[in-house]
Amino acid sequence: MARLTKIVTRTGDNGTTGLAGGERVSKDSPRVWANGTVDELSSAIGVARSINKDAELDARLRTIQNDLFNLGAELATLAEDFREGMPCTEQGHVAELEKLVEDFNRELGPLVEFILPGGDPVAAQLHVARTICRRAERFCVRLGKEEKIGEWVVPYLNRLSDALFTLARWRNQKAGVKETYWKRQPPPATR
Repeated sequence: MARLTKIVTRTGDNGTTGLAGGERVSKDSPRVWANGTVDELSSAIGVARSINKDAELDARLRTIQNDLFNLGAELATLAEDFREGMPCTEQGHVAELEKLVEDFNRELGPLVEFILPGGDPVAAQLHVARTICRRAERFCVRLGKEEKIGEWVVPYLNRLSDALFTLARWRNQKAGVKETYWKRQPPPATR
């Protein structure tokens, strides 16, 4: 059975969009900003997947994209419209990301300085995704100050940015690309 039978609806032409419970909200509402940025994050991860050839990394990124789709569905649902069985971000999702970071970090050398994003194209794209993740996190923090959101949404995004950073480092190592460290500039000479 088709889930989406009509793509062009024209219902958003007035600057509003529909939430999961049927309510219409402005397309510039904090909830839509948060949800849209989560969607942007998933798309950035999709770009990384499209150029990635590593099966293990692809499986991890696919799981993350699925989790983000569920998180987006959660953000598209007002607290009063949330029902049992609807997708939501839980503590277990956060724990899975913590384990991912721990597992992949075991293969990496110590981080002796801040690194500049870049390197292998997959790693560079994961760094882009990481920065979008941080923005999504900020929007969710803002939304959480105004409306009720799931208690694990912000922790999940916080851990995900760590995971994306770790995966970018891991990918660079697998590709044989040395990390570029931030070069501190000496303070300017005083007269």
